[in-house]
Amino acid sequence: MDARAGRLTTQEFQAAEGTEDWRGLGRGAHAWFATGSHADGAALVRSVVSTCGDLGTGLPDLDLRATGLRMRLAASGEGFTTQTVELARAISASARDLGLTAQPEVVQEVQLAVDTQDPGAVMDFWETALGYERQGEEDVVDAGRRHPPLWFQDMDAARPLRSRLHLDSVTSQPVAAATVDRLEAAGAGVARHGYYATVADPEGNEVDVLPLPEGACLWEEGTEDWRLVFAAVAAYPVRSVDDLLALVTGAADLADGAGLPLGIDVRPLPAPGTTAPDADAGTHRLALVTVHTAKDRWEMDEGYLDLARQVQQLARSLDLTADPGRARFVQIGLDAADIPAVSTFWQAALGYEPDPRDNVTDIVDPRGLGPVLFFQPIDEQDEQRRAQRNRLHVDVYLPHDVAATRVETAVAAGGTVVRDAAPFWWTVADPEGNEVDLAVTVGREEEWG
Repeated sequence: MDARAGRLTTQEFQAAEGTEDWRGLGRGAHAWFATGSHADGAALVRSVVSTCGDLGTGLPDLDLRATGLRMRLAASGEGFTTQTVELARAISASARDLGLTAQPEVVQEVQLAVDTQDPGAVMDFWETALGYERQGEEDVVDAGRRHPPLWFQDMDAARPLRSRLHLDSVTSQPVAAATVDRLEAAGAGVARHGYYATVADPEGNEVDVLPLPEGACLWEEGTEDWRLVFAAVAAYPVRSVDDLLALVTGAADLADGAGLPLGIDVRPLPAPGTTAPDADAGTHRLALVTVHTAKDRWEMDEGYLDLARQVQQLARSLDLTADPGRARFVQIGLDAADIPAVSTFWQAALGYEPDPRDNVTDIVDPRGLGPVLFFQPIDEQDEQRRAQRNRLHVDVYLPHDVAATRVETAVAAGGTVVRDAAPFWWTVADPEGNEVDLAVTVGREEEWG
């Protein structure tokens, strides 16, 4: 019997009638429906939950923002199924009934690729450093699917100098302190800097883990459920559909009332005794609702303190208990000599925009979905380090009908195509040689088997 019987490739999924709003990326099919408010997105969440119940399918990943709702339908086993197609069609129909418009051209997935000569040891390090879990033989992923996964590939020769790219992992203080201690006990190189520690994997790739001082992640009275991890984050496991909808709808209404953008992420949690959400378990299974601000927004607008208190009061009125250990923020740092030129390239390559604050080098996803990328100076005289190819690089999975244009945009912004594997990927280097792979999933199964 064909092991793929009943399964669809990404290309077959996208060719199916009624999936025009969806685009297959690296780890599933994505759709973005633009909205005029949090409440509009919450209305679509309610419809999606109802549809999943009617069809007997699991919930997709949901990311509600002030300007839209992103959904991800995960591929299962060897691909998508006819049930995935049915759910995609039903969700699109619900969105149309609500007067919402899909924008398939804006969806994308960002991941980090790590070149390594010792994948086992390096993967073990990053599992601990980021609180991720192993997936297959090549990936370490965020179980909550809110932060970029890491993919590991063979490196033919050592690149011994410091990489120009590193990660920041910001968690609750007890988690950060325990993480540094565990990594140090396992033999990792640790440099403590008071508020944070820089920790290196066996091949020298670095992550800054923070905060380390006790109480550094706490806010004010009435926000005990929240943790300040660059963003303000509160994570609530929910045990029923009613509680899920009450929390999502209530938080959306509170954010609209305050006139402040808020992120509300819904993730189905694994059924007991499993390692992944059960696609046949229905919407009654556990889910995690994470409510959060964008980076630093909680300290930029005083209104967020009252909003956080109101969300906490809502959650507690539903008898929900926060899980502060799940609060995490992951961002990417890049050392550069000419920060304006390098930033211009990365804005084009990622479809990002600059943080408007003075003296801040961050560039951000305009929809608040992808990881923040920030820039810091490099010693211009360190020519060997600047010339060495990084061991880490960024991968961006794009819609098949957008990728070529994105490559052209990145080149126009100062990039150079250093590897052309069209139509499946292009490696583009910024003005200082830092690389990004702009990639397409559609058609790979047909081409490579």
